[in-house]
Amino acid sequence: AVPGGEDGEMEIFASTQNTSVTQSTVAAVLGVPRNRVTARVKRLGGGFGGKETRSIFLSSLVAVAAQKTGRPVRCMLTRQEDMVLSGGRHPFLGRFRVGATRDGVVQALDLRMYSNAGNSMDLSFSVMERALFHMDNVYHIPNIRGVGHCCRTNLPSNTAFRGFGGPQGMMVAEAWITQLAERLGQRPEVIKQRNFYPERGGVTHFNQALDDCQIGRIHDQLMSSADFAARLSAVQAYNAQHRWRKRGIAMLPTKFGIAFTAKFLNQAGALVHVYTDGSVLLTHGGTEMGQGLHTKMVQVCATALGIPVADVHISETSTATVANTSPTAASASSDLNGMAVLDACRQLNARLAPFRQAAGPGASFKAVVDAAYHERTNLSANGFYVTPDIGYDWDTNSGKAFNYFCYGAAVAEVEIDTLTGAHEVRRADMVMDVGSSLNPAIDMGQVEGAFVQGCGLFTLEEFSFNRQGFLLTRGPGTYKVPGFRDIPRDFRVALLKDAPNRFAIHSSKAVGEPPLFLGASVFYAIKDAVRAAREERGLTGDFRLDSPATCERIRMGCEDRFTKPFPMPPPGSAEDAKRWNITH
Repeated sequence: AVPGGEDGEMEIFASTQNTSVTQSTVAAVLGVPRNRVTARVKRLGGGFGGKETRSIFLSSLVAVAAQKTGRPVRCMLTRQEDMVLSGGRHPFLGRFRVGATRDGVVQALDLRMYSNAGNSMDLSFSVMERALFHMDNVYHIPNIRGVGHCCRTNLPSNTAFRGFGGPQGMMVAEAWITQLAERLGQRPEVIKQRNFYPERGGVTHFNQALDDCQIGRIHDQLMSSADFAARLSAVQAYNAQHRWRKRGIAMLPTKFGIAFTAKFLNQAGALVHVYTDGSVLLTHGGTEMGQGLHTKMVQVCATALGIPVADVHISETSTATVANTSPTAASASSDLNGMAVLDACRQLNARLAPFRQAAGPGASFKAVVDAAYHERTNLSANGFYVTPDIGYDWDTNSGKAFNYFCYGAAVAEVEIDTLTGAHEVRRADMVMDVGSSLNPAIDMGQVEGAFVQGCGLFTLEEFSFNRQGFLLTRGPGTYKVPGFRDIPRDFRVALLKDAPNRFAIHSSKAVGEPPLFLGASVFYAIKDAVRAAREERGLTGDFRLDSPATCERIRMGCEDRFTKPFPMPPPGSAEDAKRWNITH
């Protein structure tokens, strides 16, 4: 925080995804109007939702210190301090009843979900909303009831994280459909395909029509390219020949809605300055945190103005240039800010059109701009965009909750050691729908990164507290994140072709959050391998494997004479009801 020289001014340089909330919160604690506070962000070293709201505490503290001392104040948290203060993704517990025909066609779902909100509401209500929106995943369920409960606990408040409730809701969906397949004695992928939404004419449980539902097409392409049938046979043959090592394979689909569930956040602004030398300074409301947002916005601007990308520059994100911004979240930033940038560029093109015509087709952009300047033409434009026809009414279960949906599917093959619980991802195949990609290289990296992060979410990363609520896993020594060895040995990713999206900038689709849940394919491949180990020991039928599928849970799932002295608690017992990982 850097105090100004007069009128209570304050500059905040923050690692935040949400400059406007940073500005408003700092203004509130300082007791000044928001026009005295400028929040500035050059770039973040990663965000993933944890810097949407939880960064405001540190910004507010340094602002108060700077105001009191009249000097700049800087503060950085250690990794251990950050993990204690920032919270994490909401743990969920799902309880369900499912009704289906004998051939596995789902007829009804009754679901209750409980989230560990922690000691404050933060964004827990919105996270639960998205979980309820995604409790169907890609499956048509004619009769459905979903109830969500945000549980207040004496633990650090949990917050936004990539997916924002969507992965939790879909994880429960995959749990019940996998259990249904087990009860029917069929492979899960068979029952899943049987219940897919149709390409056209499908309607979600929140009464939104699904036009151009790509899941069937993606599934067929994936199962062919992944050679699923042959690999399933190979996995079964391997398991028949090996006692202490087992392999598993699983297919997992996803459907992710794109929009803020809070209607007012579906807006964006942009400011474009054209200078007389032909260079362009672009500002928009989104923050760059390694996801390539600035690169895409530069491309949109350069394409619209017909100039090289090297002539467009983004200096920073600042509340002094674009006000009242929405957070860089919900995977909607390219859609919202891209349309705002395009709106500003169209205004400039309209003003420059007479000068382009007068200068002729061979004139440079610099010459056109210089001519416009000497005719006193405004070379700055403020673009604005709101997502049209968006808004859902919970009371009437009507309206359009999402602008569109992203679809994808993955096949994962793993090998586990039944004596230690260790696992290895032998191969992963993915097909992801990103529309007409703005930048295929960026989108490919986002899809790959999301998958690996999802692997960590569902197989490695776990918070552990003692009875006093003290966080024990507060660094890489105890909190395990994916490393090089956790990346699939054979990793094959494809972007779905010929699937333009008429609802977003240049027919593209969001890519930040939608692929993350596909990492759960590794979890279900592990469960498939554990099932093979159990069946060899005569243990058939349903069994429980909670997420994350850590070494301990994998080992205990492979029941044998070594695990008998440590039985799992009976379902529904008081010990079983302890869903949060509290270490005694």
